[in-house]
Amino acid sequence: MNSQQKKAFSALILVFFFWGFVAAGNDILIPVFKKVLDLNQIQSQMVSFAFYVAYTVGSIAYIVISKLRKKDILESIGYRKGLALGLAISALGTGLFYPAAQYYVKAEQEYQAKLTDYYFRMNMMAQGQLTAEYAEANAMTEDLAKAEFKSDKNVTFVIFITGLFIVGLGFSLQQTVANPLAIILGNPEQGSQRLSLAGGINNIGTTIGPLIVAFAIFGKVGSQTAMDVNAVKFPYLVLGLAFLLAAYFFLRSSIPDQLEQKEVATKDNKSVFRFPQLWLGMIAIFVYVGVEVSTASNLPEFMKQKLQISEEHIAPYVSLFWASLMIGRWTSAGIVFAKDNTQKMLFRIGLPYAAFGIFLLVNAIAGHNLTIFYPYAGIILILILGDFLSQGNPSRQLLIYSLLGIASLLIGIYGSGMMSAYAFISVGLFCSTLWPCIYTLAISGLGHQTNQGSGFLIMMIMGGGFISVTQGILAEMPSIGIQASYWVGVMCFAYLAFYGFKVAQILKRQGIELSAVEGGGH
Repeated sequence: MNSQQKKAFSALILVFFFWGFVAAGNDILIPVFKKVLDLNQIQSQMVSFAFYVAYTVGSIAYIVISKLRKKDILESIGYRKGLALGLAISALGTGLFYPAAQYYVKAEQEYQAKLTDYYFRMNMMAQGQLTAEYAEANAMTEDLAKAEFKSDKNVTFVIFITGLFIVGLGFSLQQTVANPLAIILGNPEQGSQRLSLAGGINNIGTTIGPLIVAFAIFGKVGSQTAMDVNAVKFPYLVLGLAFLLAAYFFLRSSIPDQLEQKEVATKDNKSVFRFPQLWLGMIAIFVYVGVEVSTASNLPEFMKQKLQISEEHIAPYVSLFWASLMIGRWTSAGIVFAKDNTQKMLFRIGLPYAAFGIFLLVNAIAGHNLTIFYPYAGIILILILGDFLSQGNPSRQLLIYSLLGIASLLIGIYGSGMMSAYAFISVGLFCSTLWPCIYTLAISGLGHQTNQGSGFLIMMIMGGGFISVTQGILAEMPSIGIQASYWVGVMCFAYLAFYGFKVAQILKRQGIELSAVEGGGH
């Protein structure tokens, strides 16, 4: 990287932080909305569904508009304006958290006023000051008040997830810009390592996101304070302001307006789907995001049912899941900084524990007992071993980590207590490096169709919504339940292992050496 590229990349990774904060914060919103807004497990997963399906809607809109204009949108407006527009759209979405919270507060106040009036009149009846007929009429009023409050809760939930949907729309455009830029800004051979580094910043957001959102809702993370849904609006309004400031910053940044890359495929009118690495990679992105998101979003319900850990105490476990992605990404990203093999070894061993230390630090600041998390340091050794075995080869790493993910889920399904909890949480470790492996392999050889291919890959982030809801449906079935519902994740990892094996053969037939896209994780 030259000096200008370093500055541009430093600015770019800020948006990765935003993605992480919101994605992980959603996993705290899920159990809170479920309890306060009277949702079942399937309905609660609509938080993930609305957020991640927005990526698909945004990608389709991008492709359709580009087709109608007969020119790629980003080629017209440039990458700086594209990032700024995506951030502005996300800011609009966070703004909806304010009316959603205010609507709920007003509905709750009206409900409490109706109940107070009802109990007052019932007391008057008991004292003989009101007739029984009047009291019976008020009993109907109480039922009606409860029904109206339930309806108001549904409206509140719709406004909240509409806001998350709009945030996801903005993220869709940001992802379409940021991922290929991260690969192109510098040596192409280290593109996926730069995605790993950006992913490490992303997971600083995912690590602190659950803690900040939980702090806003409960007042003190892990306290017994009643849930305050109204307080949800504050961190998201601040985040919206940060989006707008970042949009202004990017407009004035040194990020290039166009990609400059070596053409691998000749310009023609052939479909981008003639590249099997792309359409197989689209399925891989779908199931990868699916297993990552569904594992985390169903974790609070598992902890509640199987370990009797309530909503106000779940934040550190959700934080550890997302910190696990940071641990894995820092492990892989170490190669970017290493100058020789000795440094590579030191970074691959030291950086994951440095990332684990950040998790411990932020949770210590939050006032948690850290001793329960110390055994997790041993599980990190398995990740380090997998990284050594992969030798930076993306298809090999995809295969190895997918098999480790399957093993973790099976231990979680058939185990019990904290062993199962740690097994499910460790899925974050083995998901950590899969995004850049899949993404880099899928766009290899696309040449001038890289933007289009990137858009199709971003579209498949919807897997986070569909697979979360699928697992939620299975979790609601008495014959399956929350623990066995994680078989969905096993199936996802099985496909990822297949893709890791198959794509190496596909690229080899096209004359693309895997060493040209070596390494890393998102």
